[in-house]
Amino acid sequence: MTASAAVFAILVALWLGAMIPGPSFVLVARNAIGQSRRDGLATALGMGAGGLFFGAIALAGLYTLLQAVEWLFIGLKIAGGVYLIYVASKIWRGADRPISVSDAQPKLGGSGRKAFLMGLTTQMSNPKTAIWYGSIFAALLPQHPPIWCYVVLPPLVFAVECGWYTIVALCFSSERPRRLYLRAKKWVDRIAAGAISVLGLRLILNASKPSI
Repeated sequence: MTASAAVFAILVALWLGAMIPGPSFVLVARNAIGQSRRDGLATALGMGAGGLFFGAIALAGLYTLLQAVEWLFIGLKIAGGVYLIYVASKIWRGADRPISVSDAQPKLGGSGRKAFLMGLTTQMSNPKTAIWYGSIFAALLPQHPPIWCYVVLPPLVFAVECGWYTIVALCFSSERPRRLYLRAKKWVDRIAAGAISVLGLRLILNASKPSI
């Protein structure tokens, strides 16, 4: 896999991961519904900033280590594949369950700054997010990525995270798009689960193959 193809695959995987209904999804939806569109968008911005942090950490720390220890690189590929399959199974099992925005945090008082900080801290305090980023980067990025990967990946990661949650905020602050999404949630989740399962299997089967 070329570096450009790896970057594209990472962005697709992170997009699929962001689409998984979880605490981040519920928080953005809750703020967009219970507060305002502005608060939902501010929360989405905080989610993007958290993604930028994890992306930078994965690039700076993880790959310095992997360049020196190849067996660890292979091991993380296998572990990443197993984790992706596990996540896919959870998404599939939860596809029939409706999303409840009542589980989100209490109202934030209409402050865009508070909404941003809540999004940022929610994203950064979720250990599953850190594992997800570590698995994806370790599994897909070449062991010796070119310099441009270090430059373009963090802002692209921010764009993926912030972009998805911006869509969530816009949809859940409008009645008709919200109803359409909730009606289609079962199939959206199952399509995402299938795509993530295929990615996980591919990572496991190709773990020992050299990267470019």
